[in-house]
Amino acid sequence: MDDWYAKLVRRMTTPSFVIDNDACADATIMKLLRVEAMNKQGILLGVVQALADLNLVIVKANMSFDGEWFMDVFHVTDGEGNKVVDKEIIRKIEEHVGSHASSSLPAVAAPARSLTSIELTGADRPGLLSEVCAVLRDMSCNVVEAEIWTHNSRAAAVLRVSDATGGAAVEDPPRIAAIRELLCNVLRGDGEIPRAATTEVSMAVTHHRDRRLHQLMYDDGGAATEALAGGNSAAATHVGVSYCHEKGYTVVTVRSKDRPKLLFDTLCALTDMHYLVFHGTVSARSAEAWQEYYIRHADGRPISSEAESQRVARCLAAAIDRRTFEGSGLAIRRAEISTTEAGRAVDTFYVSDTSGGPVEPKTIDFVRRQIGQLDKAALRVKGGGGGGGGGGDSGRSSPPLKHAAETTGFLLGSLLRACSFQSFRLVRSYS
Repeated sequence: MDDWYAKLVRRMTTPSFVIDNDACADATIMKLLRVEAMNKQGILLGVVQALADLNLVIVKANMSFDGEWFMDVFHVTDGEGNKVVDKEIIRKIEEHVGSHASSSLPAVAAPARSLTSIELTGADRPGLLSEVCAVLRDMSCNVVEAEIWTHNSRAAAVLRVSDATGGAAVEDPPRIAAIRELLCNVLRGDGEIPRAATTEVSMAVTHHRDRRLHQLMYDDGGAATEALAGGNSAAATHVGVSYCHEKGYTVVTVRSKDRPKLLFDTLCALTDMHYLVFHGTVSARSAEAWQEYYIRHADGRPISSEAESQRVARCLAAAIDRRTFEGSGLAIRRAEISTTEAGRAVDTFYVSDTSGGPVEPKTIDFVRRQIGQLDKAALRVKGGGGGGGGGGDSGRSSPPLKHAAETTGFLLGSLLRACSFQSFRLVRSYS
């Protein structure tokens, strides 16, 4: 009897996940149905996270939740805009999405080897990235993986480092304390008050990197006080907040440029603010994306004040705009750093000039010559123009840029150490 009951409970709480390539002519439809709706918001975010990690693009979505069950339907394409038909990719979708949908918390991939995790938040300024790397180099640390976001004069980073000599994690408490203190001093700069910069060093498995960066920037508090995007910027995100009094919902609409991971970034912001999505619609089949959500607080209340409405609008605009890169030049907007087991680094920098405008081709040519002076280094530039011979794909597994003219990625390959990009003296970290 106990076995029968356990099986029944398992069947009720295990989501039904269906992949359909016949119902739609130009997209693969994925349906997720679950009767028992515990941690619905976490499951929704985890599934969207899994699709984003597989470089799949959600062009349309419908989400419904009545408090007892939920059904989410996603129209998905690959990075080229085609239906997902490759059997290996479908197997990965079922594996990744299934693991997220069946658990109460978003899955976190275990690191391939033991590394030390470092999380940073503080004021952005010229030379910040170079100074952080200088500290790690002086403390005999190699940057194995890193991602850095900057937005509205604030910066957040998640790094995983190893000991430069043995390649293992940094475990010595005095050394960890020294790293923490030095990095915190760098983040404070000349004018930072102590509470405005934070540094955490631990041996714990880092959460999903993009998810964690959203949390760091939200906890930093800058989005809640900055001016709302709009008006002069062609790339502005427009957020509207209204009310559905008869049903007790707050209605949030978001209009922005379409791009990869847009739905993921929006759901991260709503989750960090402790709102539940009861119904939602996403349409992103053109250059512009439209999102509409019916939300409530986790305790069932709708938004109750104009101040809270403005805060929600600001935080959503910030979560979306900080992954939108304009121009192509030499101010780092975001950096992704990785090191293979063979010690080969592939570093990607999304950059603009200091005013946010396009960089001149002669500047990219000058940067190319500097990189060429580094031993065993190669530079490839994608998007935004540049001098001759520098274009092309880096060979990394990443989705094609939908707005290539607006983003330039500098790809630094074959560097023996990830920290060696300090030799790239032109790089500045502006916001």
